[in-house]
Formats: sequence, C-alpha cells, structure tokens
Amino acid sequence: MKIAIVKLSSLGDVLHALPVAHALRRHFPEAHLTWIVEAREFAILKGHPDLDSVVPVDTRLWRRLIWRPAGAREVGQKLSRLTERIRRARFDAAIDLQGLVKSGLLTAYTGAPLRIGFAFRHCREPLNALFTNRRVTPPREAVHIVLRYLSLLAPLGVKVTTPVFHVPSEPEAERRIEEFLAEQGVKPRDRLVALNPGAGRPAKRWPVEHFRGLAERLSVEAGVRILLLWGPDEEAMARSIAAGMTSRPILAPPTTLPELSALLRRSALMVAGDTGPLHLAAALGTPSIGLYGPTRAERNGPYGARCQSLQSPDGALASISPDEVFRAALELVE
Repeated sequence: MKIAIVKLSSLGDVLHALPVAHALRRHFPEAHLTWIVEAREFAILKGHPDLDSVVPVDTRLWRRLIWRPAGAREVGQKLSRLTERIRRARFDAAIDLQGLVKSGLLTAYTGAPLRIGFAFRHCREPLNALFTNRRVTPPREAVHIVLRYLSLLAPLGVKVTTPVFHVPSEPEAERRIEEFLAEQGVKPRDRLVALNPGAGRPAKRWPVEHFRGLAERLSVEAGVRILLLWGPDEEAMARSIAAGMTSRPILAPPTTLPELSALLRRSALMVAGDTGPLHLAAALGTPSIGLYGPTRAERNGPYGARCQSLQSPDGALASISPDEVFRAALELVE
C-alpha cells in the first residue's frame, strides 16, 4: 500500500500530526508512506524513520511569484512538475490533515482512489471537502487537534488510543548544543528553564515584562538557569528580558530545528505562547506550559502528560499573570 499524508504547515501543526505517521507505520509496516509538506517545515520530517519519503512544496514562494511578470507561468511549471511527481507514485490512499483548498488540490493531484479528509463543517475551508471522497466527522471526545487528526485513520481501520510522538535526534546538532552549554557554564545537574517570548502573531505573545518577572523569580526562588530562545526577528525580545534581570540568563544562539530540539531535550521546562517551539518541546517529552489567549488551549495546547495550558479569561495574553505561571512552572520543575 502507498499512502500520502498531506499536512503542509505550520511547525506546530506538523508536530501535532506526527502520531498519524507513527500509527500508520505501526499498523502497516510494509506500506510506503510519503508526507507532502511545506518547504519551511521540511526539516522536521527529513529522515524521519516512520516515513519513506518527504515531498516539499513551497506554496509561500508560489504566492510571491504569482504577482511578478511571468510569475504565473513559473508557478504553473512548478505545479506541473510537482503533480507529475506525486502522480508517478501511484498512491492507494491520501489523507488530508490540513482542511484547506490548497491541501485539497494536492490531495486530488495524488490520484489516490481513496482520499480521506474532514467532513464539510470540520474543514478550515469547507470547499476542501470537494477534493476528498471519504469524509470523517471526528468523535465528540476528540477535542484536541492531535485526536482529530488521528480520527482520519478510521477509514483505514486504524484506531489509536495513545498518540506517540517521535522526533529523531541529530548527533551532530546534539554535540554542538552540548558544547554551547558547556561554554555557558551549564553543568549536567543544572536545571534549565527555556522561555520563548516570540510567536507568529502579536496576539499570541505574552508581554516581555511578564516573561522578565517570571524569569527573575524562577532564577532566584527556584535556583534554575534561564534559557532564552528566539527565532527570526525575535532576538530583541529575548535581549530585553535579559537586560532587566539581576541574574545572567543564557541567550540561545541562532539554531536549526535539530539544534533547537537538542536545547529543548536538555531543558527541564518550556514556557511559551502557542507557537512551534512549544509544541516541539511537548513532542520531545519536555514538561511544557502553554500560554493561550486568542486560541483555545483545549484544542491547540501542548499535548502530553507533563504539559499544562493556561487560558486567558478574556482572550488577551496579558491577563495571564506572572504569579499564575510561576506557580505552574514551580510545580512542574519541582
């Protein structure tokens, strides 16, 4: 059997979908599994042991090109080559976890006789359901997105009771991070608490001054080392947190995804808003606290036994107090 998984983005959503690949590999050990994913998220799936191949697509680039002179022709050529590649695979089944029109088109391009997706009212874009022929309504108890993704395996006779996340490590990345932490004076017995102030949207960012207050209390009262993470255009936030502290936190270096994974594996706790690094920490088994305002924690929170989500009462992240986060963090760290 040849099965295509269509889950394009974002990093957190791709991580939430990893148990789908694991479940398919476990139930169909001889199947050929392909994941179609955005180029930016390709790194988290490259070389994944549950997959036989990963097909990167770059719809973000296509959207930029389409407005340029001759851009439509270039996009058409790229799409034609992609369509030819996935058609040659002769898939037996395709599973659309994204629920968008673009993912539906890619699912249709596979030419798979069985194309599984969400029922109309459960798609993020209802027109997505036009491209599938087996439409699933998740059971009422499947509130979290991880369980909703897994419900799409029912037409294949696969039922999962315990989601399994598998994020492989890269030895070279682990070595570089160990060297970095040693340079920062981190000893094996030291507890690291990782704080990630950035997020894709401003509404998902807990205020920098709240992070600073939390970092100060954890450092002084819990005796942990604070590790400040940052992504593109986020370094200023991390430096602002560090500048107001009496103790010296560790400012993470620029990292690849494997290096970020190594940092999070070494951490005793991760605190962040609803963003990819938070879900990476949870997938790695690192205790995590997710801070939620505009998005629903019960649906999108970090998934795992050692994870907690704090939901703002009014939808504004600033309404979650540093004291509340400190108490939750202390409980998990201790």
